[in-house]
Amino acid sequence: MKVKAAVTREKGKFTIETVELGEPKAGEVLVKMVASGICHTDTAVIEQFLPVTFPIVAGHEGVGVVEKVGPGVTALAPGDRVILTFPSCGVCDQCYDGHPYSCEDNFNMLFGGKYRDGTKRMTDDKGNEIGVMFMQSSFATYAIANEDNAIKVDVDEEELKALCSLGCGVQTGAGAVINRMKPRPGSSIAIFGCGAVGLAAIMAAKLSGCSTIIAIHGSKGREEALEFGATHTIHGRKEDIVARVKEITGGKGVNYALESSGQPALAVTMLDCMAKEGLAVTVSVTADAEVPIKLEPHIMNPSVTFAGCVEGHSNPKVFIPELVRLYKEGKLPVDKMNKYYKFEEIEKAFEESHTGGVLKPVLVF
Repeated sequence: MKVKAAVTREKGKFTIETVELGEPKAGEVLVKMVASGICHTDTAVIEQFLPVTFPIVAGHEGVGVVEKVGPGVTALAPGDRVILTFPSCGVCDQCYDGHPYSCEDNFNMLFGGKYRDGTKRMTDDKGNEIGVMFMQSSFATYAIANEDNAIKVDVDEEELKALCSLGCGVQTGAGAVINRMKPRPGSSIAIFGCGAVGLAAIMAAKLSGCSTIIAIHGSKGREEALEFGATHTIHGRKEDIVARVKEITGGKGVNYALESSGQPALAVTMLDCMAKEGLAVTVSVTADAEVPIKLEPHIMNPSVTFAGCVEGHSNPKVFIPELVRLYKEGKLPVDKMNKYYKFEEIEKAFEESHTGGVLKPVLVF
């Protein structure tokens, strides 16, 4: 079938083209897209911070309605509303152990450009194949996804538009707190970065009962951080972050911290802010970053744990419906981060996400 897709053929650029999308194969579904969020990982792909092969159609926070199912699909049917998320192989030790976010083939499945059977689904008007991202490529009017990375949710189409970031950004930020940190009620936490991921982490910290929630922001995000539950804010470009965190916590530092800013150097700053027995987590996607972390004073004597976290340590089949429930209960107001753009405005949406103070751009089809 003919669909419209934003194709990246060279670094940093899009062209909206009419391409051919194949039929869903075994275990796959065809989804008519309603909306797609734009995330930092899309930028990492388009700018080739990650080693993808062009041409490719990016996009990995898609939401839509199932239009057709392939052979063997049992969990979904035409008409189901779905949130698309990350794929996993389902057969490695990590997947069997309930850790699909740590799938042993995850990098290839997210960024390798092909589906599980090693083939692609999109071709251009000259018959050339186009790569897929996250086995969905949601910057298109239709997408092929695997049955297990299309999560059925009980919402209407209007609500779907508000919830596209649950597929990655919100799942990453909220999951890093709820699933990875599991903070104690009354504890302290610092969130580095107040984009969509950081703000989701702030909401989750509030839900978890953290009593001191410190948001470290740049030029944007301060007001939203306070609205979503931050008890203190620090302007990271104008204030001494470590001194302010120690001041707020009575000299002890924070029990938990999340680095979501995409700035590798802040990982070291985060470790300087930790209390003894603290847990510091990074979720940023960066290109081969090296930072000067020292066993002393960062790790050994204070007994601090420094950990990575992919996709919020989430099993999306369980966690995404839980996030939807929290949204419906008014406890996870992710829609307040969104600014909506027509699909044809994709370049404007990316530009404003970087320069215009937009927290979560959402493309609407």
